[in-house]
Amino acid sequence: MIDKLLVKLRRYDDVSSEEEQVLRAAAGETIEFRRGQTIVKARTELSASTLLIEGLVHSFKDLGDGSRQTVQLAVPGDFIDLHSLLMKQVDHNLGALSNCRVVKFPHERLIDITQHHAHLARLLWLSTVIDGAIERETIMSLGIRSSVSRLAHLFCELQVRFEVVGLAESRSYDLQLNQEELSEILGMTPVHINRMLKELRERGLLTFRGHVVEISDWNGLVALAEFDPFYLDLRQRPR
Repeated sequence: MIDKLLVKLRRYDDVSSEEEQVLRAAAGETIEFRRGQTIVKARTELSASTLLIEGLVHSFKDLGDGSRQTVQLAVPGDFIDLHSLLMKQVDHNLGALSNCRVVKFPHERLIDITQHHAHLARLLWLSTVIDGAIERETIMSLGIRSSVSRLAHLFCELQVRFEVVGLAESRSYDLQLNQEELSEILGMTPVHINRMLKELRERGLLTFRGHVVEISDWNGLVALAEFDPFYLDLRQRPR
């Protein structure tokens, strides 16, 4: 149930069998959400943090006129609101971009981990630090990357993040998003997204059909995106 979380944490550092059992024991109920449902609502009092085990989730902020902006994507193996352990409420909404399954980790069990399993607590803390780095890259994309570079960067990042948890083959992965959803995530119109996808295809870099991303020229896509996975901190080292 939490295997993808363990795979991800082991990319950062070794996780002992005892630590694995502690994490498994901390997991609570499993809940399913349909595409489009809100998983966590902003300013709601929370008593558990949520681990995504299947599907795709986005964090988003919205305005009074109904417009909204995605600020981060979560993939299986990611806690989507681990910071609620301390904040108890979050300042943004978390919604299902596809059919999803999540596992709730009651805060009292996570607090027990912080008190009695310091190394494991540091690994979970590291995952929230990396969440912040991903958000900074999102800001960079929305602020100064060109439209085609912004799209290329998203495809590069997701390739790496899906690979980590075993959800990407060699330069190929399933992405349950349509062009309208991509346009909202990247701050473009659907028409513009369509043009940028066509440009990537005509450059021989990738295709995106039927929810499958196939990268034809990884080095070319990386160069266009100026993608550097350093911010994902996937180096294994003592933490």
